[in-house]
Amino acid sequence: MMSATSVRRSALAGARDLGASLAMLAIASVVGLTVSADEVAGQATFTEEGGTLPDGTVYLMRVPSNWNNTLIRDLDYASRAGADRYLHMLEQGYAVAGTRRHRLRTFQYDPAREIANLDTVLDKFQARFGEPTRVIQYGCSGGGHVSLAVAESFSDRVDGVIALAAHTPVWLMNTFLDGWFSLKALIAPDLAIVDIPVDQSGGRSHGLEGPLTVAWTRAINAAQQTREGRARIALAFTIGQWPAWVNRLTPQPSLDDVVALQHSMYHTVLQNTRSPGGEARILFESAANGQQLSWNTGLDYGELFENGNEFFKRAVYELYQEAGVDLEADIARINTFPRIEAAPHALNYWKAPGRNVTGDPKVPLLRMHEIGDYQVPVSLVQGYDDQIRANGKGDLYRTAFVDAPGHCGFTAAESAAAIETMMRRLDTGEWGSTDPEQLNDLAASLDDSPARFVHLGDYAQAKYNRVWVPK
Repeated sequence: MMSATSVRRSALAGARDLGASLAMLAIASVVGLTVSADEVAGQATFTEEGGTLPDGTVYLMRVPSNWNNTLIRDLDYASRAGADRYLHMLEQGYAVAGTRRHRLRTFQYDPAREIANLDTVLDKFQARFGEPTRVIQYGCSGGGHVSLAVAESFSDRVDGVIALAAHTPVWLMNTFLDGWFSLKALIAPDLAIVDIPVDQSGGRSHGLEGPLTVAWTRAINAAQQTREGRARIALAFTIGQWPAWVNRLTPQPSLDDVVALQHSMYHTVLQNTRSPGGEARILFESAANGQQLSWNTGLDYGELFENGNEFFKRAVYELYQEAGVDLEADIARINTFPRIEAAPHALNYWKAPGRNVTGDPKVPLLRMHEIGDYQVPVSLVQGYDDQIRANGKGDLYRTAFVDAPGHCGFTAAESAAAIETMMRRLDTGEWGSTDPEQLNDLAASLDDSPARFVHLGDYAQAKYNRVWVPK
C-alpha cells in the first residue's frame, strides 16, 4: 500500500493525466490519502478521496490541511486535478471536488444529469469531510454551462458561481449556424453544415479529419485565393458573430487593418472546418436523439449583419468594394437560400432546466471569457448580459474578459482573481471592482502566472443575434 509520504509533487505531476491519478484513487477511495504538492507557491498538503458513481462517472475530492471551509466544485476536476489553477486553489486552502466527463458523453450528453452527479459528489464530500461553510460552483466550457445552469435552476446548494467560457447549446449552435449557413450559400452550397453523419466527421464529436472537413477546407482555401472569396469569408464572420483571432498562427490583428483582420478570419475558419457546422454539433444533436436543435427560419440576414461588430462591418464594406461585388446581392443570396428548421423534440429537450439558461441567476455569478475563444464565441456573453438586464439581475452578475485566443486557457492567476472576487462578494454582499486594471493587479498579487484581463470594447457586437428564451 502506498504511504502518504511517498506521494509528493513529482508523482502528482504525473497525475495531470487521470490515469495516473486513478492509481492513487484506488487507495484514496478506500482509506483516504494524504499527498503534498511542493512546487506550488508554498506547499499544499491534502487528503484525497474518489471513486466511481453508479452511472460510471469518475469523481475526485481533495481537502487541504489548511482548509478554509470553502469547497470549489467543478464538473471537470477529476480529469484536470493536476492543472496549476487547481493546485493553487489547494495551496490557498480551498477544497476542490468534481467529476470527469462520462465516456459515453458524446452520444448521451445531458447537463442536467451532470449537475445531479455533482450534487451526489457534494453528498459524498459532506459525509467524508463535513459540511463546508461555503460552496462555489466553478467550471469551464461544458463546466461553464453547468455553472450557469446551477446559478439559475439548482442554486440551493451553492453560494456563488464562476462560469468560464460557458457554452449554451442552442445559442451556440445557432451562432455557428449563421456563419456556416452564409459560407454554404456563398461558397460551398453542396456541403453539409447540419445533420452530419458521424462517419463523415471522423467519428468524433468535434469532427476531426473526416471527409467533410477535407471538403470544407478545400472550399475555404479556394475562396481565400480570390478577392470576392475573401470578402465573403468576412461577411460570414460578421453575420455569425465569430471571433477573428483564435490561435497563435497569426498575430493578434489590429481591427483597423482590414488585410490582417481578414487573414485572421481565414485562419479561424480553417480551424473551424475541423467541426463543420459548429464545434460539438454532433454532441448536441446526438443528445436529442439526433434531432436538429438549430434553425434560421424567419431570419433576415441583413439585420443580423447590421448587428455585427463595427470593425468587421467596415472590413466587409472595404473588401466588397475592392472585389467589385455587390454586398446587398450577396446578403439577398443568403436570405433566399433554403432554410433550416429545428425539430420540436430537440427544442423540448434543450429547454429543460440545466440544459438552457435565460439570464436569471439566484446567487452571485461571475462570468469570464477569452475574447478569442473558437469553441464558444465571446458574443454569447453579450446575449446573456442582455437577459440579465431584462430580468433585473445586474446586482448578482459581473463579467470579466481575457485578452487571449483559444478555449479554457485561463491562467492560475486569472482563476485566482476570479475566486477572490467571488469570495469578497460573498463576504461583503458587494462586488468589488471588476475593471481589467484592478483584476490584473489582484491576479498579480495572488500568483506569478500571466494576467490578461481586458475590456471587451472594440470586440463587442452591436447586438447578439441568437438569444433563445423558450416559452
